[in-house]
Amino acid sequence: MGRIKTFVLMLALMLIFMWVGNLIGGESGMRVAFWLAVAMNFLSYFFSDKIVLKQYKAQEVNAANAPELYAIVQKLADRAGLEMPKIYIIPERVPNAFATGRNPSHAAVAVTQGLLELMNRQEIEGVLAHEMSHIKHYDILTSSIAAVFAGAIAMLSNTARYQTSSARNSRQSGLSLIVGTVLMPIAATIIRFSISRTREYAADAGSAELTRHPEWLIAALEKLESYSKKGVMKNATNETAHMFIINPLASTKFASLFSTHPATKDRIKRLENMTREI
Repeated sequence: MGRIKTFVLMLALMLIFMWVGNLIGGESGMRVAFWLAVAMNFLSYFFSDKIVLKQYKAQEVNAANAPELYAIVQKLADRAGLEMPKIYIIPERVPNAFATGRNPSHAAVAVTQGLLELMNRQEIEGVLAHEMSHIKHYDILTSSIAAVFAGAIAMLSNTARYQTSSARNSRQSGLSLIVGTVLMPIAATIIRFSISRTREYAADAGSAELTRHPEWLIAALEKLESYSKKGVMKNATNETAHMFIINPLASTKFASLFSTHPATKDRIKRLENMTREI
């Protein structure tokens, strides 16, 4: 199912790309947008994880320089029947985490230094189990591709706005470009929303099943929610916000309205129900 969702996302974003290319440059613009979209699909499939990890200045660690973190990931990977992912630490004081990669055989998990300092071992395990669930269900490829395309779409929006300002003599052309600059990013955001909100619930449930202790993730989410209101992560962007376990832009204006994550209180409520069942 995860692979099907990824294919649908890639196709949808490609069509959006071509539509906006047509608005900007007509038939020739649509052809250029098509080949750009093909290149973006190739780039996002094979290199999206490296792009995002580099953006956040993530540093790879191993059993020698991060033994406790490595041991937690190793235990969860064994329990989930997954290959050992690469592990990264982001030099950032705001606590957060995400997983990336194109499949479970080429996956990585990244946590901020702030998360390691804030949480105890059980809470860290709850967070990492959430990320391992994303890996197991191929959410990582979907979210990574969405991040790369969202960045490209933002560039197209800027181009369209520039074209609009120079097309004032053509009312129809200007109107088409304005529609493209407004509807195109909204459409891309709706696609990300439809994936992100449901997959966060599923990954929370996956964490509870892996650890058999939903209360570990509950405690972690409560801390993450509290700290998310105090500041924004360095290098955090709208295009990559959906990849994290909790919205890294939560303290910004209108964050709740445009958040790619379900409300933390709703996530905790579902986990509390799982606690009673387990």
